[in-house]
Amino acid sequence: MIKEIKKSEIKKILCIKPRGIGDIILSTIILDNLHSFFPSAEIDYLTEEFAKDSISTHPLVSNVQSYKKEDSLLTIVKKVRKQKYDLVFDLWSNPKTAQITFLSGAKYRVGYSYRGRKYAYNYKADVGRGEYHSAEHNLELLKVLDIPIISKRILYIVDEESEEFAKEFISKLVNSKYLIGIIPSGGWDSKRCTTQKWNEILTTLKSQCDCKFLILWGPEDYQDAKSITAKNEQFTYLAPETNLKQLAALISKCNLIIANDSGPMHLAAAIGIPTLGLFGPTDPKKHGPYSEKSDYVIKSDLHCIICNKLICPYNKECFNEMDVSEVVNKSLKLLKIND
Repeated sequence: MIKEIKKSEIKKILCIKPRGIGDIILSTIILDNLHSFFPSAEIDYLTEEFAKDSISTHPLVSNVQSYKKEDSLLTIVKKVRKQKYDLVFDLWSNPKTAQITFLSGAKYRVGYSYRGRKYAYNYKADVGRGEYHSAEHNLELLKVLDIPIISKRILYIVDEESEEFAKEFISKLVNSKYLIGIIPSGGWDSKRCTTQKWNEILTTLKSQCDCKFLILWGPEDYQDAKSITAKNEQFTYLAPETNLKQLAALISKCNLIIANDSGPMHLAAAIGIPTLGLFGPTDPKKHGPYSEKSDYVIKSDLHCIICNKLICPYNKECFNEMDVSEVVNKSLKLLKIND
């Protein structure tokens, strides 16, 4: 263990968070704090290629180093060593990222003291998974260096080109007082609210406020998105196919986002849009939208709630029996935030 870090030596910092759109966005909680403590240092990220735009527009990130999933460890390590980083934060700390960190050439290497990975780091956070909200879990790596926590902000910035894309699309829609974004995404099947329940939510919410709905989707969500739109075609719009930056821009045009636990849910919160998360198999206290302008709904009295199962062994009671009135009431409350 190196006992004292020399701030003057830190010119280049690498943060490793390879995947998980939401996980990368939540990790931006560290950036204001890093920049404040090392104001003259460059801060880079290492991600997988598909996830790089989760962080590429952040104003405090100088470069995003990316790699393909099939790239060899040697290829990735060569890319990292070439940059001559002084300090590496392994925000993922799985076996592969531990190896990358260990071989990075950095004098200071910070990670979690998970079993089988301690060898890689000379600064270790001795904290288990799930003890904090997943955003704040990242802050534990700063604490071991005594970096003051001055901010708990997560942030995503929409780039100008994507902003223009969204403006052009939104300009073609029929106006209403509110445009509510609906995101049926979910990394696991069990995280996905059923289309039947979505239809109930949209119909009831429409009856209580002047709104229209924009159904936002990724490749795995298209069929659900198309079904929800078709069932509610008089007051819904199906978003066009987008990349991540364009999706973020469309989200930024909404007055409210209602979403399953997913990367786009965290994206909405990081942009600053009021966000309501619908939860079943995962714990909203640890994985909910991380924003003061957010809330969540969960059927907490269900015997199997927060099961963390990828596939529901029952009948998705966590969503099918979710209280629509609670969803609607919390949505209406969040809509008033920016009125």
